[in-house]
Amino acid sequence: MYSHIRDYPADLLERAARVRLACFDVDGTLTDGRLVFDSDGREYKAFHVRDGLGLALLRKAGIEIAFVTARSSPIVERRAQELGVRACTKVGDKLACVAGMASALHIDLQQVAFMGDDLVDLSALQAVGLSVAPADAHAWVRERVHWRTVACGGAGAARELCDLILAAQGKAEAALNDALRSQTPSAQLADADAGQ
Repeated sequence: MYSHIRDYPADLLERAARVRLACFDVDGTLTDGRLVFDSDGREYKAFHVRDGLGLALLRKAGIEIAFVTARSSPIVERRAQELGVRACTKVGDKLACVAGMASALHIDLQQVAFMGDDLVDLSALQAVGLSVAPADAHAWVRERVHWRTVACGGAGAARELCDLILAAQGKAEAALNDALRSQTPSAQLADADAGQ
């Protein structure tokens, strides 16, 4: 049995066990929140590789994943394509976006997890079954979610949520066994792609 499962409160595990769709804000959640532009106006973002592997493991376990951001960002679309997940960009109403995806998947909002870090995420965070904020999220968000990660946005926070969901659904052990058999992250992504 996944040894860290005892670290989570029972009510949190119950919420995570129901998750069928995991949604992630991007800036401040999957990244550190900084917006970096070069002199030609090109935008740069840095994503943590552990978050990417966690998302691949969730996908392999059958969880739908979506990036939900208010910004228009070809970088986000590219990262989502690399991982084989949905990219919802230029989203004006995150709750409506998440509710629409849940409806299309024929699931209830109680089966949705959402991770966000600031005020634009609050409506979605308040509506879903599992709301999560990175450690460095704005205080108004941190005090209104079901759980806060130890890691900051862009530094492994998303991986913590992925690990929680895998553990709560009894799928962490399989992911660990795959790793112990020396299956590389790229092979895990390929396996996840083959399972679609």
